[in-house]
Formats: sequence, structure tokens, C-alpha cells
Amino acid sequence: MFPAARERFADARSDAWVRPALIAVTVLAAFLYFWHLSINGYANTYYSAAALAASESWKAWFFGSFDAGSFITVDKPPLSTMLMGLSVRLFGLSSLSILAPQALAGVATVIVLFQAVRRSFGPVAGLIAAVVMALTPVAVLMFRFNNPDALLTFLLVFAAWAVVRGLEDGRFRWAILASALVGLAFLTKYLQAYLVLPAFALVWLVAAHGSLRRRIAGLAIAGMTTLIASGWWVVIVDSIPAALRPYIGGSTNNSALDLLLGYDGLSRIFGFLSGRFGIDGGGGGGVDGGGGAGFGGTPGLFRLFNSEFVGQISWLIPFAVVALLAGLIIHMRASRTDRTRAGYLLWGGWFLVTAGVFSYMSGIIHPYYTVALAPAIAALVGAGTVDLWRLRSRSIFGGIGLAVAVLVTTFWGARLLATTPTFAAGLGTVALFAAFVAAAILLVPARIGLGRAPLAAAVIALAAILAGPVAYSLDTVASVNNGAIPSAGPAVAGTFGGADGFGRSGDGAVVRGGGPGQASVTSTSLVDYLVANKGSATWIVAVSGSQEAGSIELASGDAVMAMGGFSGSDPAPTLAQLQEYVRTGQLRYILIGGGGGPGGGFGGGGSSSIASWVAANGTAVNIAGGFGTLYDLAAAK
Repeated sequence: MFPAARERFADARSDAWVRPALIAVTVLAAFLYFWHLSINGYANTYYSAAALAASESWKAWFFGSFDAGSFITVDKPPLSTMLMGLSVRLFGLSSLSILAPQALAGVATVIVLFQAVRRSFGPVAGLIAAVVMALTPVAVLMFRFNNPDALLTFLLVFAAWAVVRGLEDGRFRWAILASALVGLAFLTKYLQAYLVLPAFALVWLVAAHGSLRRRIAGLAIAGMTTLIASGWWVVIVDSIPAALRPYIGGSTNNSALDLLLGYDGLSRIFGFLSGRFGIDGGGGGGVDGGGGAGFGGTPGLFRLFNSEFVGQISWLIPFAVVALLAGLIIHMRASRTDRTRAGYLLWGGWFLVTAGVFSYMSGIIHPYYTVALAPAIAALVGAGTVDLWRLRSRSIFGGIGLAVAVLVTTFWGARLLATTPTFAAGLGTVALFAAFVAAAILLVPARIGLGRAPLAAAVIALAAILAGPVAYSLDTVASVNNGAIPSAGPAVAGTFGGADGFGRSGDGAVVRGGGPGQASVTSTSLVDYLVANKGSATWIVAVSGSQEAGSIELASGDAVMAMGGFSGSDPAPTLAQLQEYVRTGQLRYILIGGGGGPGGGFGGGGSSSIASWVAANGTAVNIAGGFGTLYDLAAAK
């Protein structure tokens, strides 16, 4: 191979072409994340309603309330809804104002990932990582959606970049920045943010500059920063009397600490929910709270390859594993502070810990959570490609490693495509053929001159392993995704998402998704009646659970009380509290038997007594039609 071509691919020391290439990748990401974005409507109405509330009330904005009246919060910390709320406040309520912050986070993630990988492995590796990140199906899905995972992923990648910068000079400021960003990620999705901490701590302790004492001191400072950045909001919320703030949705005792340690914490790992219905704002598990076979499949080593996860994230896992093993072997004799080996420790640790937790956790888990794996997989693919390419110039093992990674990965992708034979028919076969041709060329020792053929083979190999992800990503862009359990690509047997059985929107786009949080069909006459008769009430109506509540709230622009929180099972309000709301004129109408929560029953504390009291003291209004019975409680004051 020509030395100039080899240098250009492996090292790319001339920056003349790097910036245009990065711009091209950024444009690609922007296209995938912004094109026809409004097709998803309000996506997950649970978080969209909270964003509307945040735009109307600074109290709701701070607490992450579901409604502007701040009756109850969503079952996640507030940072994601804070950003969406600011967007809605600035630009008005629309699909774009709700979803654009996530799309922007996606584009920023691609750029920051490039910068982080470039500093450890060079610009070519950075560009490959950026392309892989942009084209990962679950990333395309979540950066076009309004669940907190988009912001979480961006903040963690930003934190990884700060760690890489800190490894270069050993300055504590970078460790502090990384810790602060992890803290912000914690305020986006609680304990999931901490899955990267073992990798961050390991790489700092092993590879940072300075003495061991200095490195330990850096870790201590970083740990304190993480706790402060993570805990300040929780401390403030739990210090405020319950009467002056909303009920903490998802908790059993109206405590943010209970939520983060229980429902959003240890119960996710071990599967206990203290009797609560196993579902949350991002979807849920079975009645027993365990992910089980209903959501996420059976815990185990190969969970990420089951029918629910497989099309979201598994495409390039074989390549990432080969790359990690090869990279650690290639650099096993490197100096302690070698930035390339440190990069493998960082991204490899991120991948192994996160994949391990996702694979074995017994609580609620959904396939879209795996967007948190995408940056690590992308970084390992970029790093491994370049390292094995460099090794090929001096050893046959480089070519063998590349060939094995390409063939195994492409074979897995072709097999996955074969599970949906009517989708992208023949693409897997074409990709396999291209992979075999590329592998054959890459196996030829570098000392045997083949001109530019090996470089062309490397490009073809990358195209082959990305064929499936590209097809799934484009399908995701062209499809409507809404509800609490979104899914990228076509349906695979046993999944919730996908095209099969979900119909099409008015413009012909496939509609997929499901679970609570999906926009329910709300009676226009019901909404018009409630708005016209709101008077001075704080909430125009109270309903069980968030599904119907969110739809009415978004349709009317007014606060709706979601009794029982997301699933209708939270112990709020009590009968006494509800009676007080009615007595003081804050609430007049209650809808019973509407969309309700996932449990299908009437929510709130003492739900049966509430339903009985409403039926006995309210006057039925003939307006709700097939959406339940609307009761007027004006006479019950």
C-alpha cells in the first residue's frame, strides 16, 4: 500500500481534511435527528405535559412537576424537563419545541465524542466513532424523542471528554468538570448516570499524571464534587415541607431520596418495588416489578441479543469486543500514562459495566436504555479499526483481527436483517459479500503491494458493518414514534416497537411505540367543556394516571391532576386531600373510567374510597362520551 494513503488513514496528521469530514458527519447527524422531527408529535406525552407545566410555572419547572398546579412530579429528576420547559417557554408549545432539545443534544454528542476519541486515538478513529454514533439505531430513536436518555447520553459523553483532557495534564479542574457533568446526568436519570464512574475512576487512578497520592486526591475531590452536584436538588426538595411542594411521583413516601434509592435505584437492579405497579415514565415492567420476560426479557449474558434489544444496539457489539481485546493486547506494554491504552480502559470500562448491569438487572429495563452504550461501542469501533490497521502494516495479525471483526459483525448484522425478511430484502446478503471481499484483501500482508486496494477494502468493510444500522436508522426517521416504549427499526418477533401491527399515520408513515405515555385519543368536546367551565380552579379536571391526563393537558394548555401519578398507583391524593381541593375550589371536575394508568383502575391514595365518594357526591355530566364519566363536584364544597 502507498505510504501516503496508509498515513492518511491511520494518523491523518494533516488537519486539512478533518474539519470538512467532521462537518459532513455533523450534517449527517443533524439530518437524522431533525428531519421530519414533528412526525413524532408530542412523543411521550408524560414528559411533554411536564415540559408544558415547566413553561407555565417556575415552581413546576424546579420540581419537575407533571402539571402547572404542581400536584405531583414526574418519576424522574427534573433536568430534562427543565430544558424542554425553557424551550416551550421561548418558542411556544409544539412538537418541535419539545423534541428539538433532544435533537440538539444528539448532534452535540456526536461532535463531543469525536473530540474525545480523537484525543486518544487520532482523528480517523474520532470520525469513525462519530459516524457509528450518528447511525446507531437506538441513538437515532432517542435523539428524536423526549425521554431523559438523550440528555443523559450527551452529559456522560461530555464528562468522558473532560476525563480524557484530565489524563493529558493531570489537572484537577478536569476531574471536577467531569464530576459536575456526571452530577447533572444524575439529575437527569438518577443512578444510571453512575454506571460510568467505575471506568472514570479506574482510568484516572491508572493513567493520570502525577504520583499515586495525587491521583487518589484527585479521585477524592472528584467524588465530593459528584455527590454535591448530584445531591443538592434532592436535599433541597426533601427539606421543603410536603405542603409547599408537589408529591414526588414514583416514591412511596413523598421523598426524592426514596425515589432515587428505591423505584429509580435499587429496585431497577434487584426488581423489588414494594408492591407498586412495575412501570414508570419510560415504560415499565410487570405487576411484580421485575423486568422478567415481559419487559427486557430474562436477565443474563445474552439479554442484549434478545428480540427486544437486538435491533437497537447489538449490531456492532462483536466488533467492539474484538477491538477492546486487540487494543489492550497491542498496548499492554505501553507506559502507565499512555493515552491510547487509557482510552481503551475508559471506553472499555464504560461498555463492560453498563452492558453488564443492563444484562443482569432484574428490575424495570427497556431496550431504549441502551443508547447509553452507543458512545462506548462507537469509540471502541473507531479505536479498534485504526489500531488494527496500524498493526497490519507490521504484522499479519492486524489483518486477521480486522477480517475477523468485519466478518463476525457483518454476519451478525445479516442474521438480524433476516429476522425481518420483508424489510431491506437482500441487504444482508450484499453486505456479507462485500465483507468477504474486503476481508480477503485485508488478509493480504501489507508488504505485498496492492496499491490503494486495502484502503478501499477498509472503507467497504465499514460500509458492510454499518449496512444494517443505516437501514434501521432510516426506517426510524421515516416512522412515527410515540408512547413510553419507543423502538427503532422494524418489528422483531416479540418486541413492542416496529412496524408490524401499529398502522400508519395520515401521511403514510409507520406508527410505532406503545405503552403508557402514548398520546391517547381525547374527546374534543370534553376538552372544550372543561376549558369553558374551568373558572378559577387550579386544575381543569382530575383523572387517574398520566396517560389521559397528559393528553387533556396538552390539548387544553391547562393543568390536569394525574391522580396516582404515572401509573395511577402513587398514594396521592388521599381522600381528605381531594375533598380539600374540591372544598377550596381548586378542583371541580373528576373523570372516572377514562384512559387511566396502566393498571386500568382509579388511582390515588385510597382509590376505592375516592371513587365511591366522587360517585356519591358528584353530578354526572353527559359530555365525556366513551372516555369515562365526568363528575361535577361543585355541589360537594
